[in-house]
Amino acid sequence: MMRNFFAFLSGGLFGAGLLVAGMVDTRKVQGWLDVFGEWDPTLAFVLAGAVGVMMIAWAFAKRRAQTLIGLPMPEAPPKLVDRNLVFGSLMFGVGWGLAGLCPGPALGSLSFGGWQGWLFVLAMGMGMAIAPMFKEQLARLDTAPEDG
Repeated sequence: MMRNFFAFLSGGLFGAGLLVAGMVDTRKVQGWLDVFGEWDPTLAFVLAGAVGVMMIAWAFAKRRAQTLIGLPMPEAPPKLVDRNLVFGSLMFGVGWGLAGLCPGPALGSLSFGGWQGWLFVLAMGMGMAIAPMFKEQLARLDTAPEDG
């Protein structure tokens, strides 16, 4: 019960932060990405704030064996940069740049974004559903014998 409460609270705080920061406004996001046009640097403050908060959170988490509600502390993500990370980052970045939304703000925009927001979330869901098939195909290519 407490875990669900804190998940709801964290999600609400995250959503409120996205709204206040303007991350649900596609024009603001695309303005941030338009470095050769009418660049809007204000999202740099959002980035700096997010990185700063996470640096503090990870430093705090390293010293703990349990979460504040008594659950085991999850392991830190691996520091390995592999094809999955690079490919996923590229796909995320391309989608973010083209649409001006990433998953969190896309869900937040459903309440006021019109049919375009719903279309984006549908396409995003379809991409998430078919991504494991692409990952499987890439893994097969790695293990396929080379023709010589």
